[in-house]
Amino acid sequence: MIVLEDSFTDEEKRGFYKAIYSRRDVRSHFISKPIEENKLSKILHAAHHAPSVGFSQPWNFILIKDQATKKKIKESFDEEKRRSSQVVDEPKKSKYLSFKLEGILESPVNLCVTYDPTKFGPFVIGRSSIPEAGLYSVCCAIQNLWLSARTEGVGLGWVSILSNEILKETLQLPEHVVPVAYLCLGYVNEFADKPDLETAKWLPRLDLKDVVYYEKWEDKENSDWKEIQDLIQTNLD
Repeated sequence: MIVLEDSFTDEEKRGFYKAIYSRRDVRSHFISKPIEENKLSKILHAAHHAPSVGFSQPWNFILIKDQATKKKIKESFDEEKRRSSQVVDEPKKSKYLSFKLEGILESPVNLCVTYDPTKFGPFVIGRSSIPEAGLYSVCCAIQNLWLSARTEGVGLGWVSILSNEILKETLQLPEHVVPVAYLCLGYVNEFADKPDLETAKWLPRLDLKDVVYYEKWEDKENSDWKEIQDLIQTNLD
């Protein structure tokens, strides 16, 4: 049972928000220093304590350090990046191809997070109306993992330019298991002040006021929410 004495101190709150605002999707800057086993265990424990629909805990974590496996995944990345560049016109195509978008070979640990919809049988509380809730649960675990890694000073990058079929074949996943995220983990020589794609001006960061609506879609001026509207405008970034 949670009691008031378990409330976070101001210092703990600052640490929590620091992890959120300084988290980065790391593609470069990895160094060769290995991740300590006890630290990696902490990060995995944090992921495993994520919320999940119906307490189904539908995730699994595949740890990878074998270079041959990494090379196969890197080949898939290279092919998928080349293929996806065909749908982008110049000059964006060249800019896209110039980006460093993964650290598969450079990071000491690769990690595949999967979704198993069969855990605990076909009926999971909360998933009958929204089947995708199982996948959402896995994403919660990934976010926990990401924030824990940042808190421990470990960089993490999510490689989404991959063939899931190649992942399933290479990692020998059962047919029903879905690879959700392929992650690169390792110490880095720096965490960037801003996300790489924001710095490169690929896309801008949207203002919070532009993505918050009140009561209904695209209602931004509801007078019942005036105070929070003013706060969002002034002090939340």
